[in-house]
Amino acid sequence: MYTQLEQRGMPEPPVNVSTLRKMKHDGVPIACLTAYDASYAALVDAAGTDLVLVGDSLGMVIQGHDTTVPVTVDDIIYHSRTVARGLRRAFLVADMPFMSYTKPGIALDNAVRLMQEGGAMMVKLEGGDDQVEIVEHLARHDIPVCAHLGLKPQSVHKIGGFKVQGREPDKAQEMRAAAERLQNSGADLVLLECVPNEVGKTITDALEVPVIGIGAGPDVDGQILVLYDILDITQGRTPKFVKNYQAGCTSPLQALQNYVGEVRESVYPAPEHCFS
Repeated sequence: MYTQLEQRGMPEPPVNVSTLRKMKHDGVPIACLTAYDASYAALVDAAGTDLVLVGDSLGMVIQGHDTTVPVTVDDIIYHSRTVARGLRRAFLVADMPFMSYTKPGIALDNAVRLMQEGGAMMVKLEGGDDQVEIVEHLARHDIPVCAHLGLKPQSVHKIGGFKVQGREPDKAQEMRAAAERLQNSGADLVLLECVPNEVGKTITDALEVPVIGIGAGPDVDGQILVLYDILDITQGRTPKFVKNYQAGCTSPLQALQNYVGEVRESVYPAPEHCFS
């Protein structure tokens, strides 16, 4: 059933939640990137990327804001819709922006919009134990969810900047416990941002669902970076975990293929991209 939707005339079917779980089970690193328009989405897809995130990072790299806070649901829908047109194989995830999931009903309404209007296959939201009820509500309505722990950019004003999270043993334990509760509440993926290597490994080992890292060390199930960072488009200082893949390449596609290859071979992240 639905074979025509799964194959689309391709050598391999599109990635889905089951694909990602199997990759974790088989020990195949998952290569992920952000994208914000159809042209770059097509390149990211052609490079063999497994998962594409329309992140609220677009507020900084596309709109020129200092944080992700000003991004709206309509912004994400617009960019998700355009990215979806450029993808054939990759699994499309869309961020739920700041204050778009304060209550279960609000979260469901906005998640439905991201999927129906934006073409997203999964939504991502930031938060730990405080989001368990939201995740349960979305999962109950068959909305695939990615939970985001560690550094949460939407909370940057609350935490006082972009800082590594989970260095203190008690905080690391709280993060692991939150990850387990979110998984048990129905989260299909967990994204960890800016945490020490050991925290990334501990949480990955504890969960059955895939764990995607951005600055979370080499022992998670997959890696994600901001597209504009690895193509050396971002101006100014980039985070420690970023590697410039455009250097020495003759095209963006080659740079993206090199990134996917290094993730698959567990070459990236190297020690210089990690936190202790």
